[in-house]
Amino acid sequence: MIGVVARTEQQDTVREFFELFKTPWEFCRPDREYEVLLDADGTGVHRPAQLTLVYGSQPNACDYDQERLPAQPRRNRILSRDGTGIPVYGSAATLPSDDGAPDLVLEDTGEPVASVIRNEGRTVVRVGYDLFQEVQFLLGAGQPPSHAAIPTLERHIALLRHWIVGNGVRLVEIPPVPEGHRFTVCLTHDLDHPSLRFHRFDHTTFGFLYRAVIGSLLKACRGRLPLTALKRNVAAALTVPFVHLGWAEDFWYHFDRYLELEKGLGSTFFVLPVKGNPGRTVHGPAPRIRASSYGVSDIAERIRSLVTAGSEVGLHGIDAWLDSDCGIEEREAVSRVTGSPTAGVRMHWLFLDEQAPGQLERAGFTYDSTFGYNETVGFRAGTLQPFKPITARQLLELPLHIMDTALFYPTHLDLTPEAARRIVLPLIDAAEEYGGVLTVNWHDRSIAPERLWGDFYLDLLDELKRRDPWFPTAAQAVSWFRGRRSARFDSVRQEAGAVHVRVSASPSGDLPGLTVRVHTGLSSYRDLTFRDTLDAWVRV
Repeated sequence: MIGVVARTEQQDTVREFFELFKTPWEFCRPDREYEVLLDADGTGVHRPAQLTLVYGSQPNACDYDQERLPAQPRRNRILSRDGTGIPVYGSAATLPSDDGAPDLVLEDTGEPVASVIRNEGRTVVRVGYDLFQEVQFLLGAGQPPSHAAIPTLERHIALLRHWIVGNGVRLVEIPPVPEGHRFTVCLTHDLDHPSLRFHRFDHTTFGFLYRAVIGSLLKACRGRLPLTALKRNVAAALTVPFVHLGWAEDFWYHFDRYLELEKGLGSTFFVLPVKGNPGRTVHGPAPRIRASSYGVSDIAERIRSLVTAGSEVGLHGIDAWLDSDCGIEEREAVSRVTGSPTAGVRMHWLFLDEQAPGQLERAGFTYDSTFGYNETVGFRAGTLQPFKPITARQLLELPLHIMDTALFYPTHLDLTPEAARRIVLPLIDAAEEYGGVLTVNWHDRSIAPERLWGDFYLDLLDELKRRDPWFPTAAQAVSWFRGRRSARFDSVRQEAGAVHVRVSASPSGDLPGLTVRVHTGLSSYRDLTFRDTLDAWVRV
């Protein structure tokens, strides 16, 4: 059991952190001894524990007791553990250390940011930054794009786990991995331009014609587009008048082809509620270019076919993030077409702020999947796990990690397929290492001319399937994590070389089971799977 001492204003963040690092813990009680004590307020007035972890960049009671004061803290430092980078966005301070090889150092100077003091069978690990301040920043504002590739919050959890297990404490946790798999993948699709016929002679049509002809010629001359793709794009451009006349096939109106490409894997489509409304920003009207040329009722028949095939349909919201009444109207517009309640939302253009989760929750959504980057790919929240934003009571945020337009748009990363693969593979590696959900967004028209990003998507699917994750819809993934969040450790005790674990949970629906992991060493553990209850002894 971990006892936690934290400032009052950080207690909600502490609770959320231990939903992500699902292990037995409680706020410290003065009448109880703990194997692990996590001191995040610096008061130092606690009973001794087998392992005490003291976080903070400012001098505290522990420092004065040991006469080992930290150096002047500095903001925005990169820490390193065995060459693995961990950004710190608040303050970090270096610490005096007698340890010849400290666990945690500044990446640029090698100075220690953690020190270890051992005395009479007890260990104190002093850490020179505020863990829960970092967690609050990651789950609120999120990481800057420059650090998008780093799963920072997962590394904070891994570091804490390393210190606990490395100091001989038997750690029990429920990792974010569904039974039978190492991680989860959510395949999602934003329906921004589902039909060319919805665009007469507007900016979307002219933009398509320019990119299909001039843009494709330029790419072909630079060796970035095969001649077969150039011919296909030019041919598509030539058919545009005939598409509008109804004499040629609408090559955009095949977003349901994703069902064929994904071959029975779970997928989620986010659809716009109404046409012609650009919505608002926090400062006033949004640009007119944001307005859609269609609403969900314009493609009702095809949306219903997606639902019949087993896909999920959510809202691609316009003003739901700013106004819960608008959110209700937008959600109901989708529900009227699908015939079932709409659980999830992703905001158009990824509009979001720290107050949005509360608005979306009041509008009736159970999850949002907006928290990601327009301009790059990676871990804005520093995690692969769905989490509860501080301004929400129940709504979970399913972070977005990989988006096609971020990879290939000239105004964003503008990558070749080979370069995009080099960027994406480490994100998949991180999902395989830490568990959680890797969320992918491939837009409706991205498998059609002029984008032709379908081949890359198929290669991405092949790579993902090779690693055998679970492929649910977004709603199913969030439901599984709700089941994990419901789990409670009723008893964890150690006797005569074994650990007794009793856990109860309230899983949702016919979803994969949960796993209890008992760590028996730094690189060894035992896994036991269960659904609603587990009562077992594990030899260590």
